[in-house]
Amino acid sequence: MKLNDLHYTDGSRPSAKRVGRGSGSDLGKTAGRGHKGQHSRSGGYKKVGFEGGQMPLQRRIPKRGFHATGSGVVEVRLDGLNKLSGEVDLAALKNAGIVPRQARGAKIIASGELSSAVTLKGVAASAGARQAIESAGGSVGE
Repeated sequence: MKLNDLHYTDGSRPSAKRVGRGSGSDLGKTAGRGHKGQHSRSGGYKKVGFEGGQMPLQRRIPKRGFHATGSGVVEVRLDGLNKLSGEVDLAALKNAGIVPRQARGAKIIASGELSSAVTLKGVAASAGARQAIESAGGSVGE
């Protein structure tokens, strides 16, 4: 087999419809465009989102602004606190790279193991995480 010998098998590719080539072609006269109207004319088109003069959907729905939806509170696993020691607040978590800079809050969840004692300040903690921190010798203060 050579590349110049490749061809489609018979019937696998239908021939293109040739419109406007007489009444014997089934697409003569109006060439499948119907009678009259914007779409029957050459150059007739509707812009994207046009709804026949009705107020389009993208203009009926109120604007949302530029703020992302969501609370901005990031979950932090217990084993993520192993990088830190002493007092842990949101700024310390951001400096350590545990939470992203744009985070507006953090919550410690009970996942993983905590090996060192830490003191939480201004960071929320789930009930299981609070118990794990206190059993490791740390404390949780809102």
